[in-house]
Amino acid sequence: MCRLFSAMLPQCVRKSVALSGVGHVLRRCPGAIKALLLQDARVCLHFVSSLLGMLHSLEDSATLEQVIQVLVHLLLELQSEQFVQDVLNDIHTKLSKQASVRGFLPAFTFLGKLVDALPALPHTLARQHVSLLEWLSLGLQYPDQELKASVCYILRRVWEVPAAVQSLPTPLRDGMARSVLHTLDQASTPQLTINCLGLLKQMLQLGEVVSVLMNCRAELPADDSSPEPLSSQHCSLPLVLKKLLLSGDEMLQVASAHCMAAVLVHSPTRYCTQFIQADLPEFLFERLSSSSEALLWSTYGCLLLLAEEPLFFSQCHTVYGIESLVCSLKDVLKLTNLEVQKQGLLLLTVILDRQPAAVRLFPSGAGFVGVAEVVLVAVSSPCLRVATHAARAATALLRLHHQSSPVQYKELKKIVGAVITRCTELPVPITTRQTNTGGRPGPEPPNQASKAGSFLLQALVCFQQACRLAEQCASEPSLKENAFTAPHKQGKDSLEALCLSLLRCCDTVLIPTVTRLCEQAPSTQVLQHFFSILCYQFTLLPSLMPLFALKLASSGFIRLVLEHQAVLCSGNRNSGLNAACCDFLLKLSRCLLSQSASSQQEEVEECLGLLEASLPSLCKRVSEWPSLLTDASGIPRATQHCLISLLHIAQLHGDRLLPEPAIFSCMVSVLCSMPEQGDPSPPSCVLRSALYLLAVYQDKRTELDWATVRSIRKALSCRPFPALYTHHPALLHFLFRYRELSDAFGPLLMTLWLSHEPQRGRLEGQSDPASGVVNPSSSTSSTPSSSSSSSSSSSSLQAVLEKHPAVALTLLRLVVSSDEVLGERAMGELRRFMEVKGHGDGALAALLRPVLLQLLQRLACHGNASNQGPGPAAPSSLPLVLQLLCLTQTASSADREMDGTEFKLLYHVSNLAGKLKANTSETLLPALNYLYCCLALSPPHCGDRAVSMVLCNTGLMEQIETVLDLSPSSSSSLSSSSSSSSPPSTLRSCARLLLSSLITLQHKHSAQVHRCVRVDVGRMVQLLCCGKRRVDSLSLASVVRLLQALLDVGLDSPLLRLEEDSTFGARQRPLQPVDGALHPLGSRAAHALVAALHGLLLQKQEALLSVSVNCLRSLMGFLHKRCPATARHVASQPWSRFLLYSLLNSGESLLLHPAILSLLTLLLQAGSGVVQWDPELEQVLCVVERRGVDKLSPSTAQALQELLIQVQQAGSLTPLSEQQTHRATAVLASLGHLVTSEPQPSSVLRQGELSYCSSDFTLNTGH
Repeated sequence: MCRLFSAMLPQCVRKSVALSGVGHVLRRCPGAIKALLLQDARVCLHFVSSLLGMLHSLEDSATLEQVIQVLVHLLLELQSEQFVQDVLNDIHTKLSKQASVRGFLPAFTFLGKLVDALPALPHTLARQHVSLLEWLSLGLQYPDQELKASVCYILRRVWEVPAAVQSLPTPLRDGMARSVLHTLDQASTPQLTINCLGLLKQMLQLGEVVSVLMNCRAELPADDSSPEPLSSQHCSLPLVLKKLLLSGDEMLQVASAHCMAAVLVHSPTRYCTQFIQADLPEFLFERLSSSSEALLWSTYGCLLLLAEEPLFFSQCHTVYGIESLVCSLKDVLKLTNLEVQKQGLLLLTVILDRQPAAVRLFPSGAGFVGVAEVVLVAVSSPCLRVATHAARAATALLRLHHQSSPVQYKELKKIVGAVITRCTELPVPITTRQTNTGGRPGPEPPNQASKAGSFLLQALVCFQQACRLAEQCASEPSLKENAFTAPHKQGKDSLEALCLSLLRCCDTVLIPTVTRLCEQAPSTQVLQHFFSILCYQFTLLPSLMPLFALKLASSGFIRLVLEHQAVLCSGNRNSGLNAACCDFLLKLSRCLLSQSASSQQEEVEECLGLLEASLPSLCKRVSEWPSLLTDASGIPRATQHCLISLLHIAQLHGDRLLPEPAIFSCMVSVLCSMPEQGDPSPPSCVLRSALYLLAVYQDKRTELDWATVRSIRKALSCRPFPALYTHHPALLHFLFRYRELSDAFGPLLMTLWLSHEPQRGRLEGQSDPASGVVNPSSSTSSTPSSSSSSSSSSSSLQAVLEKHPAVALTLLRLVVSSDEVLGERAMGELRRFMEVKGHGDGALAALLRPVLLQLLQRLACHGNASNQGPGPAAPSSLPLVLQLLCLTQTASSADREMDGTEFKLLYHVSNLAGKLKANTSETLLPALNYLYCCLALSPPHCGDRAVSMVLCNTGLMEQIETVLDLSPSSSSSLSSSSSSSSPPSTLRSCARLLLSSLITLQHKHSAQVHRCVRVDVGRMVQLLCCGKRRVDSLSLASVVRLLQALLDVGLDSPLLRLEEDSTFGARQRPLQPVDGALHPLGSRAAHALVAALHGLLLQKQEALLSVSVNCLRSLMGFLHKRCPATARHVASQPWSRFLLYSLLNSGESLLLHPAILSLLTLLLQAGSGVVQWDPELEQVLCVVERRGVDKLSPSTAQALQELLIQVQQAGSLTPLSEQQTHRATAVLASLGHLVTSEPQPSSVLRQGELSYCSSDFTLNTGH
């Protein structure tokens, strides 16, 4: 107690010591002091009052500090509200008595510390000591900066308590605000400035105070008690904050920005104007050059709030500040503070988003490139939230009015590419949620999956904006051409390059990413943007869309869209997504339908009209479609038509929406219900789709019953069949499967099928997807594409003909009932079918012959045998009928019975051939060819009748003679005057083959001859000797075959009148004995013929080997009969050995050729001595023994057998050794089981336009 009272003594030193002791006791034994003082309240109050008095009497700062500490500690220990009230009353009383705040700095300092120590004191001051607060407020007008700082500190603590602020009287509260603003404006010490700013920030949290401060124009009253009265003046909060912002103190700049933000958050529309008019945005942009993260964050925030006012943009602050912002962001993105990065990117986004179109931010490319670089760096940030903000900034940057001149397409590609590439790095799984895709982001996603979902959604928005920008640039010629682009950059920095990049990103990144997300959890927003992006692609690059559409359709996108539409848009939900789905399906369908060669523009528009009308309401799962299609009463017809069209489009491109049986049964039900309900006829496109689906998905195991087929026919008859036609093999199989359908639509179907021209289909290098043919996309491949499509169509038709041979009758009718081109195509298909399937198919030939006979008779009735041949129809139809007749012979065999139809055909054709002119080779060739095939293949028991019928036609004999007399010069004139594609040499070859058959059969059956045919043997021999280089192999073979037939009958036939030619001296008289014996051939002609045949053998052509050996055998037989000496002389000529040497040393395949073996046999038979064991026979046996007898063909085995038999019988050979004889015998014995005595059946082969019998060009063995 003594110490307590000693503290009141006047000595300063003693007071300091006493206060120190009291403070020590309070710290060490607080309870003792409390107990002591509470024994007598008066003593305690007196002690507190004494300490308060020291605050006014003492001048030593250290002692005053001790007094303040003791007072605060004492009041805390006493824990008495009454003592606190007494202290406050005491301070107020002294202020009132003095009527000034002079000298109250210690008291205010104490009060500030007491407020810190007692949390309830601010509320107490506001409720019970308003007068004291008024004095404190007046203290702000006192010139002492330190005192003002203390006052500001106390008031800040009061304003930090919301309840205390609410208790303050409005006049006092507003007065405080004005005083604080004025004090801050006049502050010159850091402490006062800081305390004022702290108090001001607290005041600015209250909207009413903000209103007062922003409208603070009143005069501040002067303090009469102040030694330096303040003059009346005005102050403005924006100007005060501007002054602080211009100060060099970074902390003050941050505080200024905080205060500015605190004002603007209350009402940007009310307060932004004053700040903007004070040019604060300009100075805020200047502060962006700072490296302080706190200052940058605050500045970004202020500018964000100011950007909500249009005046911010109209005064071009953004134009001047965008460069500062870009430089600041470049530095900020190198920091680690993600919040500052996000705040800066958000500011950039808001400026780009709200900048008026009339005020361009980037008049040159450099500014745009700078922003693009910032966006690229930010997108690559490892933080997904920063990357998401960057994607928002990129979205705002991709606006038309932000593009510089020239447009920086290369930078746009980089931005979009970076955003989309980042999508490939997103973690899995991805969770999306409903977010705001505008300038200001919503709340931060809670987890990594949600962050990834937010970025993906923003990436889609950015990509969609890029597509929209590309579309806008394409619509403006100046932007599309980009005229000011440097020449070396035009290829990469072009709109087309940007569009290609967009399509590539969409194809390689967006589609896989979004489809993967949709498999987990479909998002309405993601899908809406995604489908909108896909829609844009159809506008940006129309030339590539056909391929892109095909890829989308074949990847199941039709099903994807329909399923998501059903799940997310049913019940009138998500109208935006529903519109996007419908728009995408329409664009995809238009592109797919436009590619089909069978679709006309009117049909495409009709189908699209159906889809456009029904797609918005079609929110049903695909699995529900069968019930909708089979329900004839509960579903609108338009909806059914829409479903059918979608099924058709999807199936065309490999996207089967329903199982095959389900589609088939639905189509049957739909088509059968159409006639029953009596509704108006469905659109042609719907019927065509239904028929196509029915054909493609026809059940191959069961047949439709008669009533169903009849209903289908009735439904299809509602529209013209050409409008229902689709060029697809399934349609052929389906319609020709049922007799009623084929009778009704078969001819039209076949006409349309053959009339189908492979189109590039509105897509360069692509064919009709419906036909199942996929062609290259390049324009250089258009010719192979058309060829491939034609080949596919032909193969499909051949398959139908094989399964339904009666279709051939329909084709046959088209041959004569249609135009020339269509008839030729029908003929080509029948010819191909006959060539491939006709061999041995007698039933097919029997089916066609009666119809062919009727057609031939009808064509013959159109005209008479005038110089112009048959009537007008003959040039187009008659050759085709005759060619088909030739093909029917491929099914003929020698052991069959020729019926009456065949004899009638033989009669009509022979008459027709006799009436034609030689220059009508297109008709004459198939006629002669048919006659030749009939005679060559006629059975032995029918041959006499056939040959007699032909020989009685003198006109035909004249025709053959005329054709044979054609010289090369006349042949050339014939070729130029004839419209036939067949060369004249083929016609002469056919005539020679026909004549050779007539000679053989007439000789065999001794048939009566009514007219002889003049033949010049010498001319034919001369042709073989001198003209073989300019004559084709078939012509040479036909000449040799005719000579063989002449030699077989000994050049003596009633059918022939042989000309004596002077070429080889045959007309010299008198004849030499040898020439007389060989007349009319002559010795020189015989030798020339032998040489010519040897020359043909040396050509080693398969077509000439056998026929030459056959003719040589016949010649040797003729010579042996007429002049054996000449025969031996011919066989013994040295050049026969040269011939053998050349042939036997031309490889094993030629060495064992049946013709070569027969030649050896023939020479041995002649006894010429040319053939010996070594080397000729030794070579043959070595090859046979090395290869093996079992590997020999039947014809080779038979020829070898004849050779070895002749070896055993030949007397011209040097006697064989025992070993040689044993070898020959062993080989001969092993051939016994390989050789058959039955002759090989003859068949008809074809070379070009000529059909010929294989037996005429096959080696004759067994002679």
